[in-house]
Order: sequence, then structure tokens, then C-alpha cells
Amino acid sequence: MTDVELEKYYRSFEEMFRSDGWKNLMQDMKGSAENVNSVEACQDDKDLYFRKGQLVVMANMLNLEAQIETAKQEQDEEEVEID
Repeated sequence: MTDVELEKYYRSFEEMFRSDGWKNLMQDMKGSAENVNSVEACQDDKDLYFRKGQLVVMANMLNLEAQIETAKQEQDEEEVEID
């Protein structure tokens, strides 16, 4: 990816993170994660592994903003070292 493309990529994420829709999604995701994160509600081992998979996806979504910010900072640091 070129620097211009990468900047557009990060900017599109930043715009999304500021949107009301993203904030609503994150609130719903947090509530869902709390409901899914219950071993007591598991019916069997298949259900346990299914819930584990759900939680992995939810955690990735909930941490996406921090992951993108970290990647952007690392890219900025690399650019400074190159200059």
C-alpha cells in the first residue's frame, strides 16, 4: 500500500469510529459479550467452544479501534525513522 492509500485506510477507520453507528454497535457488542461469557449457560462442550469463538470475534471487534491506532502509530514511527 502506498502512503496515500494507507492514510486513506486509517482515516476511513477513524471516521467510522467517530460515528454513532459504531458507538451503538460497541455498546451492543459489550452487552452481548457479557451474556455469552457464561460457562453456566453452556449446554455441552460444543456450545462452550461455540461461545469461545463468539467471544474471540467480539473481543476483536471491541479492540479494533485500539489495534488500528497502534498500527497507525507504528507506521508513523517507521516514517520518522526513514526520514
